Amino acid sequence: MEHHHIIDDKFLNLNDLWQIFSQNKKLQLSDESRKKIVKARRFLDRKIKSSKRPLYGINTGFGALHNIKIDDSQINRLQENLVISHACGIGDEVPEPIVKLMLLLKILSLSKGHSGVQLKTVELLIRFYNNDILPVVYEQGSLGASGDLVPLAHLSLPLMGEGKVKYQNEIFSGNEILKKFGWQPVKFQAKEGLALLNGTQFMSAYGVYNLFATKKFLYLADILAALSLDAFDGRIEPFDALVQEVRPHQGQIQTAAFIRDILEGSELIKQPKKHVQDPYSFRCIPQVHGASKDAVAYVERTIINEINAVTDNPLIYPDEDKIISGGNFHGEPLALSLDMLAIAMSEIANISERRTYQLISGRRGLPAFLVNEPGLNSGLMIPQYASASAVSQNKQLATPASVDSIESSNGQEDHVSMGANAATKAYRVLGNVQKVLAIELLTASQALAFRKLKTSPFLQNFVETYRQEVSFIEKDRILQKDIAKSIEFIRDMRLENIS
Repeated sequence: MEHHHIIDDKFLNLNDLWQIFSQNKKLQLSDESRKKIVKARRFLDRKIKSSKRPLYGINTGFGALHNIKIDDSQINRLQENLVISHACGIGDEVPEPIVKLMLLLKILSLSKGHSGVQLKTVELLIRFYNNDILPVVYEQGSLGASGDLVPLAHLSLPLMGEGKVKYQNEIFSGNEILKKFGWQPVKFQAKEGLALLNGTQFMSAYGVYNLFATKKFLYLADILAALSLDAFDGRIEPFDALVQEVRPHQGQIQTAAFIRDILEGSELIKQPKKHVQDPYSFRCIPQVHGASKDAVAYVERTIINEINAVTDNPLIYPDEDKIISGGNFHGEPLALSLDMLAIAMSEIANISERRTYQLISGRRGLPAFLVNEPGLNSGLMIPQYASASAVSQNKQLATPASVDSIESSNGQEDHVSMGANAATKAYRVLGNVQKVLAIELLTASQALAFRKLKTSPFLQNFVETYRQEVSFIEKDRILQKDIAKSIEFIRDMRLENIS
């Protein structure tokens, strides 16, 4: 069963999710999870028959319509109407890997036995996941409170034979894909549509995917910073452990130690220096990279708590004989975290672009714009422009979404998190970070080639691997191709573990 993940009560961390996702593991419910799902559903069915009072979203309308009682004969139709009416997505389609994570996170939440869904509903979601049948979901529509209603409606439509899915690079209607596999559509029971739509799985899926990228970019940013430092003939003293110990932020300490480690054996770093200090973009690498890492650690804790949570409404507690209408769908923890992630990673790009700028400046014995015959050749002048463009855009994208709230549902939903917009903005920030790091890689590798002494064995090996994709720039050529190959080099880097 090593290529399967058994869904049980185990608390999952980011690396657990990375192993499931990156190894394309199939999902399977444990016996315990199956029992919990069935138990909650049976409890709910009994409660509906015996209760005289209204139960929100079960025998009432939704949102501002919560006071309208629904006749028992219409309860199932109520749930179908909910899913259909909430499928109002606008904007671009959500990238397929993030849709797959949405499926995974919705399955995990429903498996905890507090949502009241049918077992066959969860099993159909698992079949979709295991067969890479990915519903077409749209980027915009969620306010990040009452959960991610709009995107989760699109995720749920194919279960009832509606909506669209992507399967093996083709588009199928929900009905077509069910027929293709010989599966029956789900007839939603009481509360079931609400359980599928209420929840934070759109924000959370973006959060997890963004963290996967973030972990790689933070690791790579340290490597590139060390490479740029050595190519710039920088000093190692600011990375001394003593400097970090008197300002003991964990990220700062860890960054300095890693930079010292990967520069071990460098001839360049050991040579006598003519300059007393380096610019901040080199000297303050531990402080800046470290601060971003500490911010990301907070983001990771929040998102991991969220993916192990139950975030629909109302929540069902069979053992306590309770059905409680609460607010676990509110995305405020995610909204604040995703805004923080965008800001922290924007800074990683910001300082990277500054190192690129310093390397092309014609200082420290390097030729202007890192090319032979500068003047005749413009060299690496303009990649820095492209990097600056991406960094500047990040400054706009890093403006928090979480400080906004627009009243909805006739005032019933009077404060919303806007965490969905924070999620998609952070995704775009990370796309820019990748581009900026790629340009630093191109620039630092070019600068290193002008040095007579060698860098460390670790960095030498790293650059040699990169040189298999992007050659030294002898004279002016179309650098867009080199930048694209550099981005691809970063994109294709795989981490075995995310920690």
